[in-house]
Amino acid sequence: MVMRNVRRGPVAVSAVVGLSFVLAACGGDDDNGGDADAAGGGDVDCADFEQYTDTYGDIEGTTVTIYSTITPPEDQSHIDSYVGFEECTGVDVKYESSDEFEAQLQVRIQGGNPPDIAYLPQPGLLQTIVRDSGAPVPAPEGVEANVDEYFSPDWKEYGTVDGTFYAAPVGSNVKSFVWYSPTAFEANGYEIPETWDDLVALSDEIVDNGGVPWCQGIASGDATGWPATDFIEDILLRTAGPEVYDQWYTHEIPFNDPQIVDAVNQAGEILKNPDYVNGGFGDVSSIATTDVNQAGLPILQEQCYLHRAASFYAPNWPEGTDIAEDGDVYAFYLPPINEEHGNPVLGAGEFAVAFDDRPEVQAFQDYVSSVEWADLKASLGGWVSANNAVDLNNYQDPISRLSAELLQDEEAVFRFDASDLMPGDVGAGSFWTGMVDWITGAETEDVLTQIENTWPE
Repeated sequence: MVMRNVRRGPVAVSAVVGLSFVLAACGGDDDNGGDADAAGGGDVDCADFEQYTDTYGDIEGTTVTIYSTITPPEDQSHIDSYVGFEECTGVDVKYESSDEFEAQLQVRIQGGNPPDIAYLPQPGLLQTIVRDSGAPVPAPEGVEANVDEYFSPDWKEYGTVDGTFYAAPVGSNVKSFVWYSPTAFEANGYEIPETWDDLVALSDEIVDNGGVPWCQGIASGDATGWPATDFIEDILLRTAGPEVYDQWYTHEIPFNDPQIVDAVNQAGEILKNPDYVNGGFGDVSSIATTDVNQAGLPILQEQCYLHRAASFYAPNWPEGTDIAEDGDVYAFYLPPINEEHGNPVLGAGEFAVAFDDRPEVQAFQDYVSSVEWADLKASLGGWVSANNAVDLNNYQDPISRLSAELLQDEEAVFRFDASDLMPGDVGAGSFWTGMVDWITGAETEDVLTQIENTWPE
């Protein structure tokens, strides 16, 4: 995965509705006036925000700068969710985003001008920045207490470097989904598969009926190839299990270990099967040139029936598409392969990393790690939290709710996107390009060996 796909998270939501919710949720009196009243016409009750001024002191009149990969229009619900905090603490939160986040953040750090807080979508990038620059500051006690209470230990580990906890999760997503059309399934008598064998049998049934079951695309500009890495990671979790998955991304086993070869070959039984792909676009090789954002759309014309993509694919469906269990499109959980590995869930997310320990910065970090903020943000729509205490009823769209249910499932085995945890030269480099070579005809073992040879010493 790359930050581009984190950036494609939220389903379209009205900013006015978002602001109205913020104000309705707060209610009461407001002596500060300002943007909230102007935008939503309501008042803010600051009782729920007193904990931040009680803990961090008088922070009125200060400013906190946020730098993120989450660009317009998806950023609006983030901006809306800060209104109450700003009104009640007197802190001015300035939000900035960029398509060149990775490079520009490093430039700003090296120039001694980092943002107060950056939303990092790659734990590997956090490790690099900490070890190379030492610029991030450890998270305050309030943030760590929230993460210990409301998030699984895995999520805390992703925000920890060399034993020091730096960053609480902000948002998350689920990748272990297959998109389909409930309407088309009902019309053709197809059933949602519960096992991998069921999934293969369904694919064969579609072929027997004269259809092409799968449509996929891995073209994504400079990041072409990343969707195939997600597919491989999902399969590996299901064939070899989470322990081997962990050994793989930490390079305790080589990239071309036989278990990885087996997983890639199993993925190839779908992605490189000329009977299965590429509905609406062409042959197997067309996957390499099919834009990732367009790849699932042939489902709406029954040119294909299955498209593996994450929860953040939702905004790519045309305006007016009914995303629901009985609608035009929906998603089901990618079935397990080996029962002994449980119910693997592949996902990703972003983390709030601070570069300054001023009280107002710590207060904001504390706020966005809280249940209260996560509940509010969920209610603004098109966003998912790994916070286990979020009320599922607050999720405003079915895919976000389905994703949250998987993240909160105690029996689910969650793992973060491996390519985001690998060194950048591999996870955002040779792994991507290797998948393009693989899709266009290269042999599995040759590709994996080439990637292995790029692993930093």
